[in-house]
Amino acid sequence: MAFEEKVIVIDFGGQYNQLVARRVRECNVYCEIYSYRTPIEKIKDMAPKGIILTGGPNSCYEEGAPSYARELFELGIPVLGLCYGAQLMMHILGGKVEKAPVREYGKTLTFIDSSKDTLFAGIKDETIVWMSHTDYISKAAPGFDIIAHTADCPVAAAACEEKKLYAIQFHPEVLHTVRGKEILFNFVRKICGTLGTWRMDSFVENTIGQIREKVGDGKVLLALSGGVDSSVLAALLAKAIGKQLTCVFVDHGLLRKNEGDEVESVFGPEGSFDINFIRVNAAERYYAKLKGVEEPERKRKIIGEEFIRVFEEEAKKIGAVDFLAQGTIYPDVVESGLGGESAVIKSHHNVGGLPDFVDFKEIIEPLRSLFKDEVRKAGLELGLPEYLVYRQPFPGPGLGIRIIGEVNAEKVRIVQDADFIYREEVAAAGLQKLPDQYFAALSNMRSVGVMGDERTYDYAVVLRAVETVDFMTAEASNIPFDVLQKVMSRIINEVKGVNRVMYDLTSKPPGTVELE
Repeated sequence: MAFEEKVIVIDFGGQYNQLVARRVRECNVYCEIYSYRTPIEKIKDMAPKGIILTGGPNSCYEEGAPSYARELFELGIPVLGLCYGAQLMMHILGGKVEKAPVREYGKTLTFIDSSKDTLFAGIKDETIVWMSHTDYISKAAPGFDIIAHTADCPVAAAACEEKKLYAIQFHPEVLHTVRGKEILFNFVRKICGTLGTWRMDSFVENTIGQIREKVGDGKVLLALSGGVDSSVLAALLAKAIGKQLTCVFVDHGLLRKNEGDEVESVFGPEGSFDINFIRVNAAERYYAKLKGVEEPERKRKIIGEEFIRVFEEEAKKIGAVDFLAQGTIYPDVVESGLGGESAVIKSHHNVGGLPDFVDFKEIIEPLRSLFKDEVRKAGLELGLPEYLVYRQPFPGPGLGIRIIGEVNAEKVRIVQDADFIYREEVAAAGLQKLPDQYFAALSNMRSVGVMGDERTYDYAVVLRAVETVDFMTAEASNIPFDVLQKVMSRIINEVKGVNRVMYDLTSKPPGTVELE
């Protein structure tokens, strides 16, 4: 999808590359991420309104360190270097970068030397920023003015106003930099001169038109999981092509309580979208395949393979289609190593390989340019209910990995009921937007308890709630104790087979968000 105005992020291996792009889009400007290996000619052809260089783990002065052609700074396009990107800019243009006598990490008081400078417009005297560096700029490049410093960093920011080149040692994209959003807004909107036309209503309208043009009178097949991405994609396709779309919803019996029925109520015959909807209730089939299996990765593999088998059977009944739709979103592209420079985080089912069991001509991925928060906004524009759009993140294998050990129907019932109570009480307390993800899991531990006058030997449920910006790191959420007490009491009294409830305080790292 082409956009009239665009800012590009050149990735040097920085951990915050996606966050930089998201912050630019929050300024209503479209942004994409490219590796530092991207040829300069391609950059020129894209004609971006601005360029941002990310941080990275290397020292720019070392042999073999990621670099870029000096020509980048001579295109007449505004460039903003962040951390490593700032150091690289100074290094290439004649400044000096070396090991810092004092390393800076975390929140740092920074003094603004030139609040008149466009980059720091509206920010006076001093502010708190997020530093993360062992090297520092000891001398700014010729033609650059120092516009900010810290107690230990003489060049916290430098600017060449004439050429619209800016280097800042800190990370404005993270929330810990108090005025970070304003700094990026100043660069993207004021310095780059963008109009801020990137909005969800225009994206939805334009994409619907593009889908109609591409699909024509063809048929489209979509595997609908019930998650946010596939649901928004189904709604988008439904608005564009109606009955030309067939959605196959495989209910593997590992969804949250009532979730299968909720999906059908939106997309099924009684829903508001006029599409072909097929629900396959395959719970017993999955439970049989998972019997006796305890190892998490093997469970994941079985669940994924069985989904393919079920979908394959339904696809054969449908016959040939013209397009296979997939809910790929922008982080999938980046994390699969196709959109930036950072190490491949995961191989994603939506990118890289196409299913060979479906008879189709072409794949379409209308959400490929969106981040998750933008997908949610698109869903609301399309008229999806809020409970579906803001549904908690849910892994593809579902409750299969929230049940430690063997999966069976009884354990699924326990974790569904416990999770439902947990989510119900969190919502009743008005806390549902406090944790970024929260759920109940079922441990494989059974212990002795006393209920009434009888001894019990039942399972322990584990409650998890985390707060995070990007799910790369996470902290346990501080759910009020009285809420946890109420959840515990209800689970033990209402969910048969449970006599103990625990709260997981582990951060990520060393733990993960999910238990398996």
